[in-house]
Amino acid sequence: MNDTPGWASPGSAPSDGQEPGASRPAGPTDRPVGAPPAEQPGTDPQSPGTKWSKEQPPPGPGQWSAPTAPDRAAGPTPPPPPPPPGSRWGGPPPPGPGGGHPGGPAGYGGWGAPGGWGAGWGGPPPAAKPGVIPLRPLAVGEILDGAVTTMRTYWRTVLGISLTVAVVTQIFVVLVQGLVLDATDPNALGDPSATPDEQLSAMGDALRASGPVLLITLVGTITATALLTAVTSRAVLGKPVTLGEAWRDARPQLPRLFGLIFLLILGAAVTVLVCLLPGILVTAADNADAGAALMAFGILGSVVLVLWLLVRFSLASPTLMLEKQGIKKALARSAKLTRGSWWRIFGIQLLAMIIANIVSMIAVVPFAVLGAALSDGGVSGMLDASSDLGWTYLVVSGIGSVIGSMITFPISAGVIVLLYIDQRIRREALDVVLARAAGLPDNGTTTAAATIPGS
Repeated sequence: MNDTPGWASPGSAPSDGQEPGASRPAGPTDRPVGAPPAEQPGTDPQSPGTKWSKEQPPPGPGQWSAPTAPDRAAGPTPPPPPPPPGSRWGGPPPPGPGGGHPGGPAGYGGWGAPGGWGAGWGGPPPAAKPGVIPLRPLAVGEILDGAVTTMRTYWRTVLGISLTVAVVTQIFVVLVQGLVLDATDPNALGDPSATPDEQLSAMGDALRASGPVLLITLVGTITATALLTAVTSRAVLGKPVTLGEAWRDARPQLPRLFGLIFLLILGAAVTVLVCLLPGILVTAADNADAGAALMAFGILGSVVLVLWLLVRFSLASPTLMLEKQGIKKALARSAKLTRGSWWRIFGIQLLAMIIANIVSMIAVVPFAVLGAALSDGGVSGMLDASSDLGWTYLVVSGIGSVIGSMITFPISAGVIVLLYIDQRIRREALDVVLARAAGLPDNGTTTAAATIPGS
């Protein structure tokens, strides 16, 4: 039997160099049952005995040491020391570097140690934020806050672009409203005694009158978005940009931008025409009631389809300006970036539009009331659809619209650009490229910038 208890089974190996089967002195196993143990010559009764190995593991906290004879003069044997705090399951971490044993190395022997189990888990480290947004997938509030922060931080450039576009846009809107809206008669829309033909005619006049206004507003919004794209993209990196730099950056892409606007408007017009064509054909076949019903369904369907197309291709403008893509590739990239996120992008843009319009109305309504008070119809004329407020009202309310556009343009443009950046961060790890462009140290991220198109 091996002399070291627990290392081998009985009879598996000879002991003390004896040959197997050789006789040996009677030991503890050869004495009669109940007889006292015989003392071997040359042995110390105070020693541990020959049954224990001379090499024992060092004593330590929570370990058993080799048995020794108690010192009768020193009194009873003291109990073993208790284990250190935190060495049992569920206990609090002991004091010391890294939550381990006192004086021990950090990250070893304790829960919550850096690099050990738990590692002091408090969530992922905060993302770098060199500019107006953190370089990671963005929440809704961070997108809206980034747009407002860009406008507040770089207000000279942002307001210069917004003021220029708003003034030019509002001049055309006032001219269209003064020259075209006066020629329309909207009374039939609110007259219950009007025939369906009269109501359809009035609806067509209203659409023809409001169509140019919506077209001009759309052109102004997309143009402001394109010019403000350079400002927002630099603001993400924490780098300012002047009005001249923004113009030089956007000018080469402006022809393509207006081509993109024309293509989007043409696509929307074709969609509306296709949806209204059945009602037009039925009405032309002398079936006015069925034609009116089909026209109503066609208008509803055209609104839904045009809205779907506008949201799907809403990221084409920042794609064209930042990636220097052509019109076709910009539309394809926008469709790819919005795939699977249509409702999220639509909801964020709708929320931004509501917030921007509420803020804009704070500036527009006082000027509209002032313009109505200065016109011939007075303030009560604002509630009368048949009242002609005149050029005074259009000019004064136009000034308020310019002030409102100076607020809505930066917010709308900033949200669209930040949505584009957010979608590329989510799908293409653009945050790695932006961190390198901002001069931040590489934290070991292995995403290759060469695989990200347009970066």
